[in-house]
Amino acid sequence: MEKKSKEEMKGKHWIDVLLDQLVAQKQPPYVITGGMTTSGPAHFGTICEFMYPAVIEESLKLRGKATKFYFFGDILDAFDGIPFELQKYAGELTPELGKPLVYTKDVMGCHRSYGEHYLDQAKKLMAWLSLEIDVIPANELYDTGKMDTYATLFLKEEDKVKEVVARTSMKKVEDMKGWSPIMPICEKCGKIATTVVTAHTDTEYEYTCSKDVKYTKGCDFKGKAKLSDHRYKLQWRLHWPAWQALFDSRIEGSGIDHMTKGGSANTAEAIHREILKREPPILFKYGFILINGKKYSKSKGIGMSAADLSKLIPPELLKYALIEPDVQSNKDIDPTGDKLILLYETVEKTGRLSEPESRADEKRMAAFRVAVKKLPWKSSFVDILLNYQIYRDWNKVAEIVKDPEGVKYLSPYISEWLAKGYAPERYNFTIKQTKVKTCIAEVRAFASKLKPEMTDLDVHNLVYQTASDTNLDPNALFAALYTALIGKEKGPRMGKLVAALGLERVKSILSYATS
Repeated sequence: MEKKSKEEMKGKHWIDVLLDQLVAQKQPPYVITGGMTTSGPAHFGTICEFMYPAVIEESLKLRGKATKFYFFGDILDAFDGIPFELQKYAGELTPELGKPLVYTKDVMGCHRSYGEHYLDQAKKLMAWLSLEIDVIPANELYDTGKMDTYATLFLKEEDKVKEVVARTSMKKVEDMKGWSPIMPICEKCGKIATTVVTAHTDTEYEYTCSKDVKYTKGCDFKGKAKLSDHRYKLQWRLHWPAWQALFDSRIEGSGIDHMTKGGSANTAEAIHREILKREPPILFKYGFILINGKKYSKSKGIGMSAADLSKLIPPELLKYALIEPDVQSNKDIDPTGDKLILLYETVEKTGRLSEPESRADEKRMAAFRVAVKKLPWKSSFVDILLNYQIYRDWNKVAEIVKDPEGVKYLSPYISEWLAKGYAPERYNFTIKQTKVKTCIAEVRAFASKLKPEMTDLDVHNLVYQTASDTNLDPNALFAALYTALIGKEKGPRMGKLVAALGLERVKSILSYATS
């Protein structure tokens, strides 16, 4: 993605900046490509791989542009490690290491292969996010011979291809002894990670299954095959530009790891220009998704699974959190405490805007249009949460906030959030009438001045005014009021708490507390 000046970026969301570049540099139809390897349980660390191309396609359509979107599930990649969540199946999965994911055993027994099991899980995540994506398993490109033309070309020009790969990956050609454009699948053991091409023509090859890749070893079988047997895969640095060329891609995104100096994006661009004799697509990079400040690691079990996180955060919020910031920045998805409440409040406030009041509003509204469109709830998250903590009855909450559909939609997320203990301490309460031992006169004064027409802000300010009139530290009065109402010195916003409890009930509780 080309750098834009600060002036060009002002007031524009990154999607609009990227689409302006695409329309200026490429011709329609605007073909978007993307892909992911499903090497383990679906997690939000890879969500960018399908979300960003999907929203680019949708945004292009909103501009009235002709588009095509191809997304690949790279399940022909080697199974190279047992995820943390699947260590209990280590006995069954260890012999499968080194095989293509599509030929690896599904230890859960519900799909034909390990790769298809987790590709299906990723598809369900796409559906949960309301992303309509037609996923093409990468093995189908090979099984149907669509990659044979590229494999033939790369084998024919192997020396030149090797030089390009070495140069762009910051290696020396002499250090790539034994490297081949293709990775055969062993006829005997079925592994792809352990094979070495020993001889070839443009259409046939010989190989040995003799490589030790640390996590598994070859079986020492020696074989011979034809490209037309479709028992191979291109090396990643060739596989990626080949699928882009096959579908005439105009734009594709990838993670920072691929876009660093010497990364596979450098190789892809050079392969397009020097070997395939075409202009590469626009390549843009996106940052990592962090879960509570940590990068997801499937091997170490760091981060939440998609299934767990999707119980805590509505899809609209998650999409907004990923789309609103700059695409290249890391996004920290934190479902705990005030960070989630702030996300709710930001999205709700943006949804109420009819006109932007600042450039920041323009960007937020652009993200809202793509990620949310229309919120499924009308009342605020905080009001629903607060009333549930008071009444512990979702039907009662729906009646009070006058938003039955919204409460029905959010109640599973709020229930899970509370059950996990993720709510801030001030929202973790029950109504507990308690006698106060300090500030008795000030609490009575506050109660006497409460009026039905007061807003949340009026109630909040009344605390300060009452404290000021009696030369009392406002914090002391807040503590006394919270103690009287919920039995602890801190709680949710006083104005909202009073409104949720109701004026008469609050006065009754405060009367008891000071009696």
